[in-house]
Amino acid sequence: MGIVGGTGDLGAGLARRLSRAGFGVVIGSRHEAQAQAAADALKVLGTESQWGALKVSGASNQDAATAADIVFVTVPFSAHAATLEGIADAVVGKVVVDVTVPLVPPKVARVQLPEGGSAGQIAQAVLGDSVQVVSALQNVAAAHLNGDGPIDCDVLVTGNSREARQTVIDILSVIDVRGFHAGMINNAAAAEALTSILININKQYKTHAGIRLTGID
Repeated sequence: MGIVGGTGDLGAGLARRLSRAGFGVVIGSRHEAQAQAAADALKVLGTESQWGALKVSGASNQDAATAADIVFVTVPFSAHAATLEGIADAVVGKVVVDVTVPLVPPKVARVQLPEGGSAGQIAQAVLGDSVQVVSALQNVAAAHLNGDGPIDCDVLVTGNSREARQTVIDILSVIDVRGFHAGMINNAAAAEALTSILININKQYKTHAGIRLTGID
């Protein structure tokens, strides 16, 4: 697994969960030294926490994207388009999981979707039809991913390829998170918009709320 922008809170938490589950993880960053430092820290944490030897390394964003078959993009929206353009050649024929939310500081608790419809739709447009873009994990707080307890959240998974969506759902199941087919990449706008609503709720109730789907066994 490659995690582009893997030194931020969300990317680091995802690296933590995936590596603990036994996946090989390459943490990417614009600054390779920072990525390597994050990987080294995670290895130490794995040993100290008795998770065992974690298969994790650090690299530049482009090298992380090149090394992996599944590439997660976990960057701020302000860096989203430039990051995608930088890894475009490296992800041809691959599944790219876009976790980006189009938040516009300082009013991050207000829904402000971009002209392209959503970050997921923008990613698909930038990377082209040779890349299977899947949008997921926007509604899971980084605090949950960086913790040791269960992640009490469901995940809406959108993308134009059902097979690619299922691949991501299967990965999520390994880290004990329920993922659900939520339609084509256009529907990513709904999950991304929910993030601002959850930020508002979290501020009001001082928590890290997520979403749960009912009526599904």
